[in-house]
Amino acid sequence: MANILVTGSAGFIGSALTLKLLERGDNIVGVDNLNNYYNIKLKEDRLARHINHENYTHYQISIDDRQKVEKIFKDEKFDIVVNLAAQAGVRYSIDNPHSYIDSNIFGFLNILEGCKSRKIKHLIYASSSSVYGLNRKMPFSSEDTTDHPVSLYAATKKSNELMAHCYSHLFNLNTTGLRFFTVYGPWDRPDMALQKFTDAMVKGKKIDLYNYGKHKRDFTYIDDIVDGIVKVIDHPPMINESWDAENPSLSSSNAPYRIFNIGNNKSVELLDYINEIEKNLELKAEKNLLPLQPGDVEDTFADIEELFNIYNFKPETTIIEGVKKFIEWYKDYNKIK
Repeated sequence: MANILVTGSAGFIGSALTLKLLERGDNIVGVDNLNNYYNIKLKEDRLARHINHENYTHYQISIDDRQKVEKIFKDEKFDIVVNLAAQAGVRYSIDNPHSYIDSNIFGFLNILEGCKSRKIKHLIYASSSSVYGLNRKMPFSSEDTTDHPVSLYAATKKSNELMAHCYSHLFNLNTTGLRFFTVYGPWDRPDMALQKFTDAMVKGKKIDLYNYGKHKRDFTYIDDIVDGIVKVIDHPPMINESWDAENPSLSSSNAPYRIFNIGNNKSVELLDYINEIEKNLELKAEKNLLPLQPGDVEDTFADIEELFNIYNFKPETTIIEGVKKFIEWYKDYNKIK
């Protein structure tokens, strides 16, 4: 049993992770501001699944509120912190840049400071496949350079990785960044492709396909993502024994800092993904083909060899299975016969 802080606990990944950890007996403190980036009811419904659990405590705050974050770290006792709270969405970052700096930069700094001050054993945080930006080599390796992001969202996630490295090196803080690759499944966000396409098709509307539908994505099912996070929670990187508390700048550069891709290790054409939606809905999608949109990465493909070698993590869910499970949830949640 561990005491774990999960930020973004009403979010798509955060809520699913919280349920998994509660089921196995961990004590969870959840943080989520329930902002209106998308329908708050969906967040409330996710949260309703675990808010009354005897081992769950909820705080409705924003992680960019420095004083409130400091108070939670002071009042509660954590062994592990999983930071999933962030302003999400590549396209939204073009028109609303300040919200990304507030949440993803200032908010993450507050989490790092809380972990430092309370000597947290392990910080796990969400990064993104978006950091690979203009990279063309496939599959993307966690060893690849990520110096050319094409959206502010991606830039904030890259910044999180750099900030985490600083705190690992200076304060010997165990940090693990997980670059998520196109997570999908039941309870996902309405601005994500699967729910957005499904909703449009059910309502008889056209679906917008950017890059003329030629995108490829490494679609990763939510249960596989959660299983991967749990493996990392249970086996943190080793504290760096050469770290010198008196002279951190003279310590070995081998800080207790890790970055992993967490994806399905398979790149799927977007049109094949849509075919699965069509089959499960028994509807044909009307497609509106559009040019590549600013901020979009053309293709993604995760090299997960390092994660497999260390954690024996290998996703099991195909898009055939995953899309089917999503459509079943979508119909049930929206009361569609």
